[in-house]
Amino acid sequence: QIEKAFDKLLVNFGSKILDIVPGRVSTEVDAQFSFDKEANIRKALDIIALYKSVGIDKERVLIKIASTWEGIQAARELEAKHGIHCNLTLLFSFPQAVAAAEAGVTLISPFVGRILDWYKTSTGKNYAAHEDPGVESVTTIYNYYKQHGYKTIVMGASFRNTGEIKELAGCDFLTISPQLLGELQAEKADLLRKLSPEAAASAAAMDKISLDEGAFRWALNEDQMATEKLSDGIRKFNADAVKLRKILREKLAA
Repeated sequence: QIEKAFDKLLVNFGSKILDIVPGRVSTEVDAQFSFDKEANIRKALDIIALYKSVGIDKERVLIKIASTWEGIQAARELEAKHGIHCNLTLLFSFPQAVAAAEAGVTLISPFVGRILDWYKTSTGKNYAAHEDPGVESVTTIYNYYKQHGYKTIVMGASFRNTGEIKELAGCDFLTISPQLLGELQAEKADLLRKLSPEAAASAAAMDKISLDEGAFRWALNEDQMATEKLSDGIRKFNADAVKLRKILREKLAA
């Protein structure tokens, strides 16, 4: 009963958002399934069925899944077998982006600000926007996708300042908070496009790579920042889900 109420609440929120915005809404699979491919698939199908029951087509929904190996393989199957669009979140590294592109997912959400947070804590340095490690990560991923013709949308997320956003102007999508949108709106200077397919084509050529499970896990493990931030993100998402379940349990018991 709690699980049904949990999913229904997410879909109710998503439906209301879709009344206001064009395009798609992202609805997240519970983080507790981050390391379970089949559970991710089952939950995604349940969510899409709930959207269908309120008259919303699957074309308007992105199923949001953590960028673990299991999550990426679940997204591969959802896209290829069920025609369900996926948004791979908690993406902090190039290997995760490569695996997502190979899986043919609709969209990835590389986290810019959380990468910066880790490096600032780790090094004690402040970074100018053009040398921001999160900006550099998304730029590399964008250029790689464009150089090799991948259709996966790169949606930069988790911004800490407008400098990061300006450095990534031209990225396929950016998800920006109202506060930072307001700051950008208040600026008078022209916004120059930094990322483009043309700029990617003239950037340093990157060899196309392919990752099986072992190579993916090794590459991710070698990246201390990505390993820590992925684990931390899953724990935080799960903690929020636990809080929501507690609220629902109390409401249903009342």
